[in-house]
Amino acid sequence: MRIIFMGTPEFAAVSLDALHHSSHEVLAVVTVADKPSGRGQQLNESAVKKYALEKNIPVLQPIKLRDEIFLAELKSFKAELFVVVAFRMLPEEVWAMPAKGTINLHGSLLPQYRGAAPINWAIINGEKETGVTTFFIEKEIDTGKVILQTTIPIGENETAGGLHDRMMHIGAKTLVQTVDMIAHGKPEALAQDDFSQSIEELKPAPKIFKEDSEINWNKTVAEIHNFIRGLSPYPAARISLRGKTLKIFSGEKKFEPSSSSPGEFQTDGKTFLSFQCNDAQYSITDLQLEGKRRMNIEEFLRGWRDSSE
Repeated sequence: MRIIFMGTPEFAAVSLDALHHSSHEVLAVVTVADKPSGRGQQLNESAVKKYALEKNIPVLQPIKLRDEIFLAELKSFKAELFVVVAFRMLPEEVWAMPAKGTINLHGSLLPQYRGAAPINWAIINGEKETGVTTFFIEKEIDTGKVILQTTIPIGENETAGGLHDRMMHIGAKTLVQTVDMIAHGKPEALAQDDFSQSIEELKPAPKIFKEDSEINWNKTVAEIHNFIRGLSPYPAARISLRGKTLKIFSGEKKFEPSSSSPGEFQTDGKTFLSFQCNDAQYSITDLQLEGKRRMNIEEFLRGWRDSSE
């Protein structure tokens, strides 16, 4: 099959690599424009662009997806199928262009967790499993007919970063299987409404902003544990301690007797820093003080003790 691939981050680049090494032909990639980043404001290329240049695959970087010059160039490739992984929302002029449609890889078992942050929300909500879904893109975001799904278990202490890395490779394999199915005749795609009938509650996955990442110690220790690992490593759960912001990446649940109120902490100044939750304590093991590097609790407490003396 003749394919145009659309994507931006490493998650997408792994899928692009899988397609490049399949029996299908990637004619070109579409990705975001280069953006300045870092102290020197050097132009930064997306992971998808870097991969495409290494493999001599043409790269398109439109500012506007409805630009007539871009649409004409896109059409000139005569692709049979567009494949989208971790990209922006497409206008109908784009996704309706290829004869066999446009497919998307999404990091959840649709129709659950539609939205920008499905990996994070699945962990925050304490799910025991999630998965990846390939579907045909339609007008409403993440609502198209489902082609293929692969279920993925979630570890009790797994972070969003760890699940992301596993899902990245499982998703790439599922994507190639999906393209193979389309190449051998249009697959039997199922409407998401068929799945919804057996689901008690549909849970959304909206984008998570910095202001959403503050830890609420009035919640149970299980809820806080899920919240922290669901935001780890990015954007990271946050607390304020002695006027400083701390990013929290991991910790342990401690079911020990305590008369403390939610939000109060205990520490020996050397090995542990525990906060009281609604029903138990949470002992932080991995964190980052604003303006500093990420460190384990022992490293942090050494510096924190010294600075408070």
